[in-house]
Amino acid sequence: MTATEPGLGLADQSGDAEATLDWFRRMRAQEPVSHDEQAGVWHVFRYAEAEQTLADPTVFSSDFSDITPSQEDVDLFSRGNLIRKDPPDHRKLRTLVSKAFTPRVVARLQPRITAITGELLDAVKGSDRIEVVSDLAYPLPVIVITELLGIPAEDRATFRRWAEDLVSPKGQSGGLIPNEARVQSMAAVMREMNPYCLEHIRSRRARPKDDLISALAAAEVDGQRLADEEMVGFVSLLLLAGHITTTVLLGNSVLCLSEHPEAVAALRADPGLLPTTIEEVLRYRAPLAPMTRRTTREVEIGGRTVPAGEIVVTWLSSANRDERVFPDPDRFDFRRKPNPHLSFGHGIHFCIGAPLARLETRIALELMLERWSGFSAAPGVEFHDARGIFGPKHLPLDLNWA
Repeated sequence: MTATEPGLGLADQSGDAEATLDWFRRMRAQEPVSHDEQAGVWHVFRYAEAEQTLADPTVFSSDFSDITPSQEDVDLFSRGNLIRKDPPDHRKLRTLVSKAFTPRVVARLQPRITAITGELLDAVKGSDRIEVVSDLAYPLPVIVITELLGIPAEDRATFRRWAEDLVSPKGQSGGLIPNEARVQSMAAVMREMNPYCLEHIRSRRARPKDDLISALAAAEVDGQRLADEEMVGFVSLLLLAGHITTTVLLGNSVLCLSEHPEAVAALRADPGLLPTTIEEVLRYRAPLAPMTRRTTREVEIGGRTVPAGEIVVTWLSSANRDERVFPDPDRFDFRRKPNPHLSFGHGIHFCIGAPLARLETRIALELMLERWSGFSAAPGVEFHDARGIFGPKHLPLDLNWA
């Protein structure tokens, strides 16, 4: 059996969450590492092989530049795109920003995150129905990351469109290989995003302020500063990645809790369970379903020999449901320990914003549980394509206020 048989290849799959999870379950059992000739990629579905592909950048490269058609807007963005860099370039960029996202530094943001969350909840106070994504899950992390960077939060509708166009399968032009169609789709977004970020970078270079863009412009690694053009992709990535994961995580958290009232009751009795609950939300509904790598040499993955130069799609949302690692993986267990999910990645590309995402989500859930005596998902929930973003894009919620 191969992934090219009917119903098993990526192109044959529905973006519906349950259908996608069924596909993952079937492939973990039948062909955990499979060659999808139609899509031109290898799929990895189990935890051990997923961990393998993410752990070794010397064999599984994040750099696709030599197979990506050249296009000036995409090329400019790529100069500072941290997630598509291998060592040593990756170390240079990661070192620049790592100090801004340490748990200690992020913890100092707690009062501001609490204040923003309170303001957003105040804005809908008394309403018996809200739309969680637009009213809270999206604006909270966008306001936080834009304030950190020094970019106007008022432009957040534009940031949302950029993020969804780049991450969704539709934005990937139906494929995972950086071909001409994919590059042109990316270029349409970057043609807007690059000059927007470049304008803010040049402004801070000329007139520094107390924000992250100013700090990045002044920072040195190995005695060198980043050029403005090198910072474009870097700042763009921080802007988009700085909110999209938390937006989806917050939406998924509310959805999971609305589906499991026993978890809500336990959290009200013991708020100390929140961190464990958030980790289970991350496992149960990984915000970003796939990660891609490219083999630098022939390598064995799960008993299959994968040639050099092949694209490997690692399905995090499948690895997180691997029965070999997680007992009863399709059950939402808010007390699950240990919980070594891969939702923030693994290895050198582990999500640098993970401490911030966890803090924003914990504070938001604390305030929601404090202010709402009851809540449940209302009719009309809409989801992203689960092969890209795994979570709700529209989540109406019926509320009772405390």
